[in-house]
Amino acid sequence: MYSYKDIWRVSLPIMLGLLAQNIMQIVNTLFLRQIGSVEFTASNIAGIYYIAFFMLAFGFSVGAQIMISRRNGEGNHFRIGSIVIQGMLFLEVLAMVLFGLSSYFSAHMLPLIIKSPEVCAAAEHYLEWRMYGFFISFINVMFRSFYVGIARTSVLTINAVIMATVNIVLDYVLILGNFGFPSMGIAGAGIASLSAEVASVIFFLIYTYKTVDLRKYGFHRMRFDFRIVKNILNISVFTMVQYTLSLSTWFIFFVAIENHGLRDADIATTIRVFYMVFFIPMNALATTANTLVGNTMGLGKIDDVIPLIKKVCKLMLAVIVAMMAVTIIMPEYWISLIMTSSDMQLVRDAVPALLVVVFALPFCGLGSVVFNSISGTGNTRTALAFEIVTLFLYMFGVWLIVIEWKAPVAACWAVEYIYWGFLFLFSVLYLKFGKWQLKKV
Repeated sequence: MYSYKDIWRVSLPIMLGLLAQNIMQIVNTLFLRQIGSVEFTASNIAGIYYIAFFMLAFGFSVGAQIMISRRNGEGNHFRIGSIVIQGMLFLEVLAMVLFGLSSYFSAHMLPLIIKSPEVCAAAEHYLEWRMYGFFISFINVMFRSFYVGIARTSVLTINAVIMATVNIVLDYVLILGNFGFPSMGIAGAGIASLSAEVASVIFFLIYTYKTVDLRKYGFHRMRFDFRIVKNILNISVFTMVQYTLSLSTWFIFFVAIENHGLRDADIATTIRVFYMVFFIPMNALATTANTLVGNTMGLGKIDDVIPLIKKVCKLMLAVIVAMMAVTIIMPEYWISLIMTSSDMQLVRDAVPALLVVVFALPFCGLGSVVFNSISGTGNTRTALAFEIVTLFLYMFGVWLIVIEWKAPVAACWAVEYIYWGFLFLFSVLYLKFGKWQLKKV
């Protein structure tokens, strides 16, 4: 049975890694905020557009991570390397397909759905460079799955620090045009992010070669075997669809707010920065729940799964209460740091939206842990079914509140209660009454 210390030992490096990665994105956003609201809003929309495609690969890697953690728990370490290698080969093929599709969609779809021509043009400039990241980031996610699956997560912190350092330095150089380089604006942000991912892959390759027992994990078997890919897909295809649908609906949410006007889009983009910060510990603990549930089931300790999930939920609540307290004390101060705006009315207008998100955090945190625990059992088909039903309810809320009523930004963010509330409810009911204990991976 995993103790609180064990849970924290696995989740803390993931948390620090996510912190470094999110600092990278936040600094990216702040640099663009100095240029103007157009670039600030465009980077948000284009970033979610990119991530929506990226989530196909991330969903695949989650399926691979579930298999890796199960093999690790069983002691079948020699079978893990094949999962990683075959996964990388498959994802590079997927990267080529997605690069072509996303290039077509960005050229033909964005002008139809983004109201401001200036925001649309800026988003396209960012994506011209950013989409090459598919080929690099898809390798990164498989390395991440390997190290999370074997519960060796400290390397993720080092990797994230390297990525953040490269990205921040290049943001300073390329976005603003320092050290004799031309000011490239939002295109410079795309180049900086791509370069950071290249640095990440180089680090993972060197670190793995120097520190991992390649024979123990079967990395010396360098042949393509589609049966392994098929086994991963049997688990991950549902996760791939789930994550892509989830991010696609979030993309629609922000595009719908952009259609309200640039001021509302500015506020929504600012709140997203806080959302990213809040989700650093929540994602870390949810990922930990996923991998520890997989390892526990691999050991055959089915009766320990529910107590483990409850422990992660208690840690989650403790972290959430701390974040809520810090934010509620002085919300205008925190918002002014992100907006870097002399328009204090804009800062004050953003406070209600931030508070709506803050009070949604208990639903978000508990929902993410319990939902990821279902994926950790290998029941990804069930997780997808819950996601589809929840997203249908979420999109109805977006249509009614954001599009039809054109409600204030704070009311628009209330759709988060719909998404996380129902996801948490469905997940708890399944863990209580479902037959997840019988799943074989």
